[in-house]
Amino acid sequence: MYLGVLAIVVGEAAMLRAGVLLGYAGALLLAFHLFVTTYEEPILRKTFGASHERYSASVPRWLPRLRPWSG
Repeated sequence: MYLGVLAIVVGEAAMLRAGVLLGYAGALLLAFHLFVTTYEEPILRKTFGASHERYSASVPRWLPRLRPWSG
């Protein structure tokens, strides 16, 4: 969801040629990152423990792997 919202705002910025929307997208990116790292991930770590640690060690936070089936 977070990346979808950012894509929409960046797309609107490109379509409308509005630099202020790029700044807004940057602020959203920072807010989303802070929310995920300071609220969501600690809750998941507390709830799921070691299984979440293994999951987060093998899955990138924001961008998908280019070759998802490689070790």
